[in-house]
Amino acid sequence: MIFRETKLAGVFVIDAEPIADERGAFTRTFCAREFAAHGLETAIAQCSASFNAKKGTLRGLHYQAPPHSEAKLVRVTAGAIYDVAVDLRAGSPTYGQWAAAELTAENRRMLYIPKGCAHGFQTLMDASELFYQIAEFYEPASARGLRWDDDDLGITWPDKDAPILSERDRSFPRLRDLTP
Repeated sequence: MIFRETKLAGVFVIDAEPIADERGAFTRTFCAREFAAHGLETAIAQCSASFNAKKGTLRGLHYQAPPHSEAKLVRVTAGAIYDVAVDLRAGSPTYGQWAAAELTAENRRMLYIPKGCAHGFQTLMDASELFYQIAEFYEPASARGLRWDDDDLGITWPDKDAPILSERDRSFPRLRDLTP
């Protein structure tokens, strides 16, 4: 695996290195030793999948409040997404900044999002599916969100004019209105 740190400390774009032959390919998508060598979380508490029927679907920006903060490793198993991490770590020099990567089933790229960051994505194709490895159990009482179109963040979503959103995601607060 090739680990490339983004402008946000601890947020990595990870490229898998497939080993291919006439039968197809074999690709390692997680190695606790390699993740630990980069200072990343190696525990996996649960895995989840997100299926999104329509291009333009936007989910997020989601996170869990302490003490249930989540680290996530996200990859696409079908379709394509624009994947975003937002730094919400108190005292971080990049607090309120974001990093993004295009993840596709074809490029096998992954995004590692550390604890203290919000996560969201927008689908670039119909029938896009994501697979998450998550380092903490989901705790509904700790579930939080940040408004996807907050001007203070300035995220350049691929389809900002007509995203498909849930009412819950539409109602999240702006960064300046977050309470710890």
